[in-house]
Amino acid sequence: MFCSDAMSEPSEALHFHGVTKRYQDAVVIADVELTVTAGSCTGVVGVNGAGKTTLIKCLLDFTRPDQGTITIFDRANTDYRAREALAYLPEQYQAPYYLRGRDLLQYLARMYDVTLSDAAVSAIFQELDLDKSALNLPVRKYSKGMGQKLGLAGCLLSGRRLLVLDEPMSGLDPRARVGVKKILRRLHQAGTTLFFSSHLLADVDELCDHLIILHDHEIQFQGSPQACREQFHAATLEQAYMNCIQEIKGSVVTQ
Repeated sequence: MFCSDAMSEPSEALHFHGVTKRYQDAVVIADVELTVTAGSCTGVVGVNGAGKTTLIKCLLDFTRPDQGTITIFDRANTDYRAREALAYLPEQYQAPYYLRGRDLLQYLARMYDVTLSDAAVSAIFQELDLDKSALNLPVRKYSKGMGQKLGLAGCLLSGRRLLVLDEPMSGLDPRARVGVKKILRRLHQAGTTLFFSSHLLADVDELCDHLIILHDHEIQFQGSPQACREQFHAATLEQAYMNCIQEIKGSVVTQ
């Protein structure tokens, strides 16, 4: 369930070419050029309003860019067949309140055309620190964290070769975060492409082989977390990020 067919897939999982999105007269992202290699783990970071979610919405064809093109495994993102390769978790995930947890997972399994064994569900719930009894509860009785874990479970069990996750750690307790990172590392090692946004630079540093810094509507850095630390003369990724965005304003933060 966690394996992807790395031998047959194109070398590029995602490609953004000259992508610009405006809302009325406000530019949200400008001239984004980005390639995500198949099998890589890429984290997108930036302040609130930097355009992370807009970038993902353009990728998923929820909104159309004003300029530029996006491909998913060499297919135009506007082609519904391209999106069959991925599973998506939105920011602040909320499942339909009237469903039980079990109903939601069964619905998602049918949508992704996978068979969920009881053992697989039990294992993922254990790793996410979610009691399996929650499967029998209506989603309206879930806490925010429980709802996020349920959404993650459905996405992580999808068997898709590309996972697009918008702030996947939102609302999670430390124990669940450890479990999610363990699963993401396993998926990455198995060849799944991971593309996610985050405010948690420590998680990005721990998981990702590629980092994107979005600031002032543009990509200000792309490369490995180590390269980011070296370029911006910092011991930690957090400090490197701060130096990057301060450099744009003309003053590097000193350590």
